[in-house]
Amino acid sequence: MSTKHRDRVGRRHEFYTAVLVTLRTGGYIEAVLTGIESVIAPFSRLAGIAAVISTALPLAAQDTLPRRLPPVVTVTRDAGRSPLDLPFAISTTRPDSLVPGLTHTLVEQSLALLPGITIANRTNPSQDTRVSIRGFGARSQFGARSIRILRDGMPLTLPDGQTPIDYLDLESVGRVEVIRGASAALYGNASGGVIDLRSIDPPDAPFAVQARSFNGAAGLQRYTALIGGSPGGFGLEGNIGRTKSTGYRDYAHQQLTNAFFRATRTVGNVDMALVGMGLDMPLAENPGAITKAQADSAPWQADAPSVSKKARKTVHQVQLGLSATHHFMGSGEFFVQGYGGTRTLYNPLTFAVVGVDRRQSGAALRLTVPWSVGSVSNRFSVGADAQWLDDARKNWANCNAVATANATCPSLASEKGNISLDQSELVSNIGPYVRDEVEVGRFRAMLGLRADRVRFELRDHYLGDGRNDSGTRTMNAASPMLGLAARLSPVHSVYANVGSAFETPTTTELGNHADGTAGINPDLKPQFSTTYEVGAKGLAASRLQYDVALFDIEVRDELVPFGLPGGRTYYRNAGRTRRRGAELSLSTDFGPVTTTAVYTRSNFHFRDFVNAGVQFAGNAIPGIPENQLQTIATWHLPRAYVSGEVVAKSQVFVNDANAAAAPSFAIVNARVGGIASFGKPWLSPVFGVQNAFDRKYISSVAVNAAANKYYEPGAGRLWYVGLSAATNPW
Repeated sequence: MSTKHRDRVGRRHEFYTAVLVTLRTGGYIEAVLTGIESVIAPFSRLAGIAAVISTALPLAAQDTLPRRLPPVVTVTRDAGRSPLDLPFAISTTRPDSLVPGLTHTLVEQSLALLPGITIANRTNPSQDTRVSIRGFGARSQFGARSIRILRDGMPLTLPDGQTPIDYLDLESVGRVEVIRGASAALYGNASGGVIDLRSIDPPDAPFAVQARSFNGAAGLQRYTALIGGSPGGFGLEGNIGRTKSTGYRDYAHQQLTNAFFRATRTVGNVDMALVGMGLDMPLAENPGAITKAQADSAPWQADAPSVSKKARKTVHQVQLGLSATHHFMGSGEFFVQGYGGTRTLYNPLTFAVVGVDRRQSGAALRLTVPWSVGSVSNRFSVGADAQWLDDARKNWANCNAVATANATCPSLASEKGNISLDQSELVSNIGPYVRDEVEVGRFRAMLGLRADRVRFELRDHYLGDGRNDSGTRTMNAASPMLGLAARLSPVHSVYANVGSAFETPTTTELGNHADGTAGINPDLKPQFSTTYEVGAKGLAASRLQYDVALFDIEVRDELVPFGLPGGRTYYRNAGRTRRRGAELSLSTDFGPVTTTAVYTRSNFHFRDFVNAGVQFAGNAIPGIPENQLQTIATWHLPRAYVSGEVVAKSQVFVNDANAAAAPSFAIVNARVGGIASFGKPWLSPVFGVQNAFDRKYISSVAVNAAANKYYEPGAGRLWYVGLSAATNPW
């Protein structure tokens, strides 16, 4: 047995040991995990096994399909489709139904139990929770990268591929739909996939109100008011919430107010929707990442320079979107959309004070025409997306903790010293696409192609430093996709696809030169990926919903972050990487108990990456656990529920050299709640606890950070109590 294989076996043993220790502590049966391992171990044979099993399983009645499988998904850029008809990996979850008693403050709660997705809570209110799909997005230092995020079909991702998710309002999310892999290429600049957060339907009443409150450990206070109704043919829903928290870690205070509304109206065959989101966050402190020794001794502590330099951010953001869809010829439609917004950011960091005033907008058109010839059905779509971004960015010297006045900090009365950067960053993206779908009996084929042109322009307004950073750069890409799906029965299907996708650097990544040279980095390239995927999904024995996917992703010029002393993060291209993985989701009911288990295997490695004369080929890509397991069981009583959840991850390497890693962990979350009804009005109390056994663990890592400050510890035991009251439940 090779040394590398022994190390891999050892890491796998550590992961399962962490899971088993936690399961024993929580009173679960060790045999459950052993059984799951025996099912998912032979990944090389999973595709063939899935096809054989699907063919051999007894046929379920057609009327069982809506009960366990989502009848339609809408993230496919057209009229709703059954997931069994789509030749790629797509998942749907209803957060409040599957995981009741949520506070709606944590991204990992709303995106729980979705295969292929890794959520890393940075326990840092100034740094967004890191979201990745099949490893894409794990490098993100701020916001979400490598994936497209939508709210009710309205893009939140900017044309350079970055999504600030701090202003996501999770209160009214009723359904989450996720495309995993290069099949998301029709959405443009995103390698990993698409996440669409869909609002809950408004109550079937002219007008209804609801109030929710949560209080708990780490100073949590959240109060939310919701309104909704269906007056006179309209659908209305909205909410506004105020959240305060001191945070688990030192120097992690947060205050924010966020709001959301959605209004819908159908006139004839036209569906119209107006969507709005807003955020006012006057305070979000930044405790920073720390070393392993610091995390082991006192995981709640903050990085000293982050505290002394008063690192934090203040954000104000608003976005509005209007769309109309005209339905014709059954599944035909014409879709038009426009949206826009502003964002103001004030962001003291350890190396500078950053200020950004942003304006962004976009538009989309799509036409889908169905027709049939004999037994062949065809649906042809053509569309285009356009986005624009205008950032006015300024940097000043950070004068906090400066002992005496100097050239860059002439007055210590203000934390902003002399200006060092004043520039406009303009990004535009135009992306036309076509797609054709053919259905013949049990078989469906999908062929798509998108062409993208992303233009970056930098206008330097500060020339006092003797350099001019002005310049332009254009990146082009064509992204094809071919998929085939076969219905083995009314409730079983298998599929295969191949597709490519691309991802550009962001404006910040292009503008940061490690060697200090001026202008847009001419050497930093976009990354390109090609995905090969097979899978099976369906409903077995009328009650077991399953979803299996195997993939192999070849990536060229992967964008990799690295840090230098001073706190700044820079980027470079790795030569080639390879991602091979398996995703398994199982869900069923045992009487009043609903159970779901999701396992993700991620074998991600560098194939060719030389840095500073060192070849990293064969090393694991940092930031992603090789094994990830999440299970939940909820016992539904007539007026109450009890829910338990286990989240486990194997070790995570923190740098390209694989010289250090955050260890494996497993934690348990639990909730108990009920409903007291008094006719129409009702009350719903809940008590929840996160990390019930107070495990010490690292929830996130800062990849390739300087000074060995890789570690962002997870929170210890946190409890909360909540109460909801409503005139009409929805």
